[in-house]
Amino acid sequence: MRAADADRETVAERLRVALNEGRLDLHEYDERLQRAYAARTYGELDVLLTDLPPVTPAQRSALAPAAEVPVASGGGPDAVGMRGSTARWLAEVWLPYLRVVAIVVTIWAVTSLLSTELLYFWPIWVAGPWGAVLVVRTVAGLTGGEPRRQARERERRRQRKRAKRERRRELRAAESDDPPQPPDPRTPRRS
Repeated sequence: MRAADADRETVAERLRVALNEGRLDLHEYDERLQRAYAARTYGELDVLLTDLPPVTPAQRSALAPAAEVPVASGGGPDAVGMRGSTARWLAEVWLPYLRVVAIVVTIWAVTSLLSTELLYFWPIWVAGPWGAVLVVRTVAGLTGGEPRRQARERERRRQRKRAKRERRRELRAAESDDPPQPPDPRTPRRS
């Protein structure tokens, strides 16, 4: 059977949990995540989770949860974190438009003041078509889950950076832990 976007997002969330639990390394997580979003059938999605244990609710788990982290997936539009990612996405989409419209309206207002008469409101030709395109993009993006996708991608980049920093720290620590090698007494010294 063909998989839906919601199925792919569920698998992606399970992979993120496995990464946070330390069951997957960052490279394997990234590889599986790409395969999850490219998957067309349930079979392709199931293969990505076969070696991972099933998720046990915290209430029934024998292990105490380290910390509760609010996750926006699976919730409605009021889920924790969802509002923040939606607001951020809307700002990224609309702020350039608002800045440009403010600039062209200011130019129109200044030229109207300097000419001492009200000029033709030409900024409508900038604001109108661009605004209509943004309205369509906003509606399509919100219904398609674009804010969540971008938030996941941002989090994935943050995790990669963290992992890279950790690897650098480990390498530095390993280098500083190595004692300096004494010179080999068999090698001749230069005077």
